[in-house]
Amino acid sequence: MRCVRAEYTASGVVFELSEKSVIIDAMVEGGKASGGPPIGPSLGPTGVNIFQVVTKINEVTQAFSGLKVPVKITVNPNDKSFEVEVGTPPTSALILKEVGAAKGSGEPNTNIVGNLSLDQLKAIAKGKADDLSAQTMKAAVMIVTGTCGQMGVTIEGKTAKEFQSEVREGTWDVQLDEPFRE
Repeated sequence: MRCVRAEYTASGVVFELSEKSVIIDAMVEGGKASGGPPIGPSLGPTGVNIFQVVTKINEVTQAFSGLKVPVKITVNPNDKSFEVEVGTPPTSALILKEVGAAKGSGEPNTNIVGNLSLDQLKAIAKGKADDLSAQTMKAAVMIVTGTCGQMGVTIEGKTAKEFQSEVREGTWDVQLDEPFRE
């Protein structure tokens, strides 16, 4: 039996042939998935109970309420069983949640949408630990700070470039000298 891998993108659903399972990747709002697009139409051809899948997705994404999170649904077409894996929300979504903004700035160098404290910045970096290539807190903070700069978010009242310069110079070494990975 030939199965399909479906991935919902901005331009539609992308299918990839597979011999074993159907894998569907989608972005859903934490705790608010529904049987509509992108999940329902992608799951329909598999014959799996869409309501059960959506209920499971909402259960495992409840902690990310208000954030878009990536989910990977793996369906066994033979017995209609399924697994749901949840990724971490995009760094930009975590930053926006922390600053309380709906979206980033269209002009990040002139319009500032919010400010993060160092503690908030470190919390975001720790939340993304599995997705970042950084080995130290300092490196992780530098990565997240780059995203802040693209969104018009300052750190400790400084632009991302100013903050990164201070981190490179060692100004924040005492505060960043802590374990990054558990």
